[in-house]
Amino acid sequence: MITSLKEIVSRAKNMKKRIAVAAAEDKEVLISLAEAERHGMASFLLFGNAIKIKEVLEQNNLMLKKMEIINAKDAEEACYLAAKAVSEGKADILMKGMVDTKVLLKAILNKELSLREDVLLSHVMLYEMKSYPKLLLLTDGGMVLLPSLKDKENIIHNAKRLADVLEIPTMKVAVLSAVEKVNQNIQSSVDADELKKIFETCEYKDIVVEGPLSFDVAVSKASAQHKGVRGEVPGDCDVLLVPSMEAGNLLGKSFTYMADAESAGIILGAKCPVIVTSRSDSSEAKLNSIALAVLMTKDKEES
Repeated sequence: MITSLKEIVSRAKNMKKRIAVAAAEDKEVLISLAEAERHGMASFLLFGNAIKIKEVLEQNNLMLKKMEIINAKDAEEACYLAAKAVSEGKADILMKGMVDTKVLLKAILNKELSLREDVLLSHVMLYEMKSYPKLLLLTDGGMVLLPSLKDKENIIHNAKRLADVLEIPTMKVAVLSAVEKVNQNIQSSVDADELKKIFETCEYKDIVVEGPLSFDVAVSKASAQHKGVRGEVPGDCDVLLVPSMEAGNLLGKSFTYMADAESAGIILGAKCPVIVTSRSDSSEAKLNSIALAVLMTKDKEES
């Protein structure tokens, strides 16, 4: 079982994948690419304003030996060309640069490019915090605005793909709500109870879903014991399933800015790993995300 982001970076070394970066004219993105190249993780197709990309490289003394710069007239074209490169087998991974996520998603969903699988696209953040004993997955704080019960089921299945890469033997999912008991006036609690029932009879025996669980009960054994909440998941969850994108976004950023969490982010459900981090994320977070995507590509090849 992988227990740290450093281990993910270490395992991704010398994998030599090719990454298509959309709107690559961003300092933190290019710093992360240079570091990824130093580790032998990947080579790069950089789509965007060619002049600006070269300027950022020069201004920051960055040297990318294994790259090709492809000029695009705007961010939308950069996203389309980057997605097309993956669709045509010229790249293994798609990465977001200095562009809104919705613009990149438009390219991914373009039927001409055939990057969408017949499953829901969802976003997973992976966090490492001193206050929690293992890596923690948070989903979905970046894609599905207000997931339905079926959406949440698919989000769990997508998370399982990442859990397998992380070698988590039994994925423990905490379905978050404001309460620990079903309240018909709180839809997240109703959905949590239904999800628990679905996965109790699910063919996936290595997934345990419990809820509704409040955040404190999900991550703290002491809190769970104090409130009398029993189960395999309370205080030992691997995955936090949030009731909305808004909740996931707020919770994830609180991890980063208030708990000094290190992180990695990825979109699941496409035919290739899609690296989507916040434009404000550090180059370290972007490198972690690259390493995670590289490992997922390796895992896909072996499956």
